[in-house]
Amino acid sequence: MEIVLETERLVLRRFTGGDAELLVELDSDIEVMRYLTGTPTPRGEIEQKILPGMLAVYARHPGLGTFAAHEKASGEFAGWFGLQPTATAGELGVGYRLRREVWGRGYASEGTRALIAKAFDDGAERVVADTMAVNTRSRRVMVKSGLRFVRVFHVAFEDPLPGTEHGEVEYAVDRATWLAGSRA
Repeated sequence: MEIVLETERLVLRRFTGGDAELLVELDSDIEVMRYLTGTPTPRGEIEQKILPGMLAVYARHPGLGTFAAHEKASGEFAGWFGLQPTATAGELGVGYRLRREVWGRGYASEGTRALIAKAFDDGAERVVADTMAVNTRSRRVMVKSGLRFVRVFHVAFEDPLPGTEHGEVEYAVDRATWLAGSRA
């Protein structure tokens, strides 16, 4: 197990080729997928596209990618956190997807804060995240993690989810703001 990061209550590790079942279980929960696709992700897509894509990022972008999160106390799979390159130089995107059974425990904020700190420790200039405007829980996590509201934007989707008409929101923090806040 290649551990990438530890927080007070979580261990983040690289996914392996044998982790498809964890992702299938996570993406099978309609509530977990509510603001993402609205439907479970098919096993074949996870095994043939999503998991191989996650593994490929590790080789192309050392220190970045999507990481399996496990509770330290129980060892149970809690979900994943991602720290990904974006199209903008010096900028990284952060995200997460957690099992419904661990919602409300503060793991989303804890893991996201740790990845933001890692991003800046590793030289990033800006960290961004986005979600549907109606996803108030994720928006709250972004704020608790130290990200700040930037904008509402609209994306045309072929098969829009309920709430899409309200747009997407972007949150971000730059290095100077993060460092100033971490000294406070």
